This record gives sequence, C-alpha cells and structure tokens, in this order.
Amino acid sequence: MGAMDHSGHPMQGMEQSDPHAGHAMPASDEDDADTPGDAPPPPVPTDHPADRFFDPARMAAARADLAREGRFFGNALIVDRLEYRAVRGRDGYGWQGEAWIGADLDKLVIASEGEGAFGETAERIELRALWRHAIAPYFNLEAGVRHDFQPGPQRTYATFGIDGLAPYWFDVEAQLLVSDKGDVHARVEGSYDLRLTNRLILQPALELDAAFRDVPELRTGAGFDRLEAGARLRYQITRQLAPYIGVHWERRLGETARLGALAGERASTVSLAIGVRSWF
Repeated sequence: MGAMDHSGHPMQGMEQSDPHAGHAMPASDEDDADTPGDAPPPPVPTDHPADRFFDPARMAAARADLAREGRFFGNALIVDRLEYRAVRGRDGYGWQGEAWIGADLDKLVIASEGEGAFGETAERIELRALWRHAIAPYFNLEAGVRHDFQPGPQRTYATFGIDGLAPYWFDVEAQLLVSDKGDVHARVEGSYDLRLTNRLILQPALELDAAFRDVPELRTGAGFDRLEAGARLRYQITRQLAPYIGVHWERRLGETARLGALAGERASTVSLAIGVRSWF
C-alpha cells in the first residue's frame, strides 16, 4: 500500500495548550496571613475569675483599693543628720530627722531638728507633727503644727508647706508658719545628692529663713533673718548607714544679726561637721 499524502491537510494540535490556562491559583496561607483584614477585634475581657468564688461587690471594692494605694502601709525612721560640730572654742552638735507612718498617698510625720553647744542650753529645738499628702508623683503637701522649745519664749506655729523632688533631682521644701502670737515666718531649703561613685556622695544643702515682721522677744528682725549652708561628703557603707564629714556655715542676717550682737551672739559661725546618716 502506498503512503498517504497529508500535505494538503492542516495539522491539528501541533502546540499543546496549557490545561490550566485561565485558572487563577488559589492564595496560599502565607498570603492570607500577610493580608490585613477588617474583622473586629475580640472583646475586652470584663470578667474576673475571683468573682466566681467570692462576692463580686467585695472583690470590686478590693480592686479599687489595690488600684488606689497598692495596699501599701509602712513606717520609717530617717536620721538625715546627727553630727558633731567643731568650732573654735565652742564645739557643738546638730540633728535633723523624721519618722513617718502611713501609705503612699497619706502619711503622719513627726520631724525634729536643732542645734546647740556642749555645756550650754540648746540654741534651737524644733518639733513638727504633720499630715503629708501626695499631690503629684514627686511632690507632697504638708499641714500641721510646729513647736519651738528653743529659743525662748516657746512658740507654737500652724505650718503649711510643700516638699518633694524638683527637676534634676533637687530635694526641696518650702514652709509658711503662723505662730500663736500672730507673727508669720517662712522657710525654704534644698539639697542635692551628687553621686561621685556608687558609695561616695557629696550633698550640698541650703536653708533660708524669713520673718514678715519684727519679733523682738525672739531677737528676730523682719526680712531674711537666718541662712545656713553646708556640704557633706558621706560614704554609704550600706543603704541604711552612711558616715560623713563636711562643713557647716550659719549666719544671722539684717536686723536679726544686730539683735543677736546686742545679746553677745556671733553673727556668723563656720564649723567642721562629722556625723552619720541612717534610716530604719
């Protein structure tokens, strides 16, 4: 049989078409994960497991207390200064400290400070009882009473003030005092802890007193009446105990200096201070 001639016939299927042509590939799981969706977020949980076992109202009150103060309640005794002051011919002493009890927002504070010379009646003894209320993360409002045992005659003051940490970690305090005799006084003080090493700390401090009128019985004149300044270098053996050495300078100002001179008192005193700072 002779061969068949197909030269005049068109060839079919010379090029095989893609059987999946026109079909879209399904998206992979990775593509779905990368594509942002518009589904609503899950609801915020509002239940509390403890409510299943205890009275929900009591648990709500407990959570409110916890949010307010963390249920913190504590106490401390802080001795900022307990020192011997070496002065030519008239060595003396000084102290400053406080004890408090309370929570984060409110505390009862008993504070005292004073100074004197050995073998003589103390020159100054102050005792304060204060309510301290936090008004900001770093500041407290204070209100209470202060009684001055020395210098005589004794005085009792209503005191209002604020204390806390100012920007750059300056420890500051301001007080306004009104005595039972009607005289008004003010005090501003501040200090700064300059950490030289982890244990060695230099603390400069400044205190300024003012009277709004003459108080002759206290030998105090109107205006700025007393200035104290000092610098103490302490070594922190532990966080609770730090001995120090430094210099303390005190000066009476204006009319107060004149009244003190008439009573035979020095207008200015510089002393070497050796003491300890501690808290419990």
